[in-house]
Amino acid sequence: MKYRKIVFLLLTIITFISCTSKKLNYIKYYNTVYAIDSTHRVDRDTLATIRQYKKLFRKFPPVQNERMEEYEMYIRYADKFHKKFGGIKNLDQLIAQSAPNWKYKRQEPDFFKLYKRYGIDSIGVERKILQWNQKLNKVLIDSFSIAFERDQHNARVGLTVEINDKKNAELLIWTLKNYGFPSRQKIGLYGNNERFMYMGTLLNHMAGTVHYEYLKTKLLEYVMSGECPPRDYIEMVDKHQYIHYLDTAYHIFVHYDAPDFTASDSARIDRNRKAIGFPTFKQSSKITKDFQKKISH
Repeated sequence: MKYRKIVFLLLTIITFISCTSKKLNYIKYYNTVYAIDSTHRVDRDTLATIRQYKKLFRKFPPVQNERMEEYEMYIRYADKFHKKFGGIKNLDQLIAQSAPNWKYKRQEPDFFKLYKRYGIDSIGVERKILQWNQKLNKVLIDSFSIAFERDQHNARVGLTVEINDKKNAELLIWTLKNYGFPSRQKIGLYGNNERFMYMGTLLNHMAGTVHYEYLKTKLLEYVMSGECPPRDYIEMVDKHQYIHYLDTAYHIFVHYDAPDFTASDSARIDRNRKAIGFPTFKQSSKITKDFQKKISH
C-alpha cells in the first residue's frame, strides 16, 4: 500500500512538471478570447461567458488583449453576478495588467468602485500601481525612451530616417538577446519625460530595415509567449509587404490601386489572421465599433 502511494506521488509530480514546463502558445489564447466574445455577442449568456473565461484563465495567465480587456471583463461580470473570481489576488493581477494604461483608467470611476467593494480604496490602488511601476526595467526604459525620440526625429523626414530605424532595430535585437521582448510589463507605456512608447509604432518602422527577416522570425516566438501583441507583429509584416508591393497577408495595409477584394481573398486573410491570433474581418469591425463607442462616452 505504501509502495502504491509513493508511485502515485511520483507520477503526480512528473505530470505536474511536464505540464508546467510545456510552453503555452498564446495564439490559442487569443483565438479563444475572440471565440468567447463572438458567442457572447450572439446569445448574451453572461454566466456562460464567465465560465468560459474562468476555464481559459486557469490555463493561461491573462494578458489583457488590446481593445478586449478580457480579464477585466471577466472580473466585472463575475463580481456583478456574485461569482468567485479569485478575490484580491486576482484584482492585484488585474492592476498589473491595467497599469500601463493607468492614465486612462484614472478617469474610470467604476474601476475604483470595483476595488472599493473588496476593501481597497483609490489610494490603495494608486499605491499598487506605483509598486508595479517601480519593478519596471529602468535600463530598458532609458534605452527605449531614446529610441522613441529618435524614431520621431524631425517628424520622420529626411535622410536620417533610415539610419534611425536601423539603430532602433539593432537596439531591439540586443534587447531580445539580453532581456526578451520589451513588453509593457517590462517598460510600461510611458518612458522618461512622459515619452509615449507604443511598440507597434517602432515595429512598423522596422519593416523596411535590413533586419526585417530576422525580426519577422524572432518576434513570432514572442507572439506565442504572449509578450508581443499579434497586431504589432502583423502590422510590421504587412508594412513590409506593402513597401514591396506584395499582396498583404493580413489586409492591414492596402494600396489604393489594389485589385478588387474577392471572397477568396477574404477567406485567405481570415485564415492568416487566425493563425497569428488576430480577429477576422467581421470580428475586427465589431470590436472596433464597440471600442470607439466606449472611448466616445
